[in-house]
Amino acid sequence: MPLKTHQDEPPSLNLTSMVDVLFLLIIFFMVGAQFTDQERNIDLQVPTVSEAGAMTTAPQKRIVNVDREGRISLDRSEVTLGELTARLTAARREYSELGVVVRGDGGGPLQHVADVLGACHEAGISDMGISVRVAKKEK
Repeated sequence: MPLKTHQDEPPSLNLTSMVDVLFLLIIFFMVGAQFTDQERNIDLQVPTVSEAGAMTTAPQKRIVNVDREGRISLDRSEVTLGELTARLTAARREYSELGVVVRGDGGGPLQHVADVLGACHEAGISDMGISVRVAKKEK
């Protein structure tokens, strides 16, 4: 069995390349900061545009409830099919990507929900959904 007669040198860590990269990043950010100062000092008249409307986030989806008897409520206020179409059309004018969630009573006829979906389509709503609940599995 061979025996070790000499000791290995402890490993050394060469940081030269890391320091080089660090200096390059510092120089890059210093030069970039100089360009932004020069750009601000230019005497320039920026063109103006007309007001294009508020760039706000998308509103929450509107909730339409349909009960067993076919009564319709939009955001907790009872409406008819015609009023629903009119209100959704007006809301769609404000935000073109408006979404609607239809919540129908599970014990009621499907035709009531289909009528509401038709009214939403007539109002130009393309983002429609139907709310359901997942049934629990019996063990």
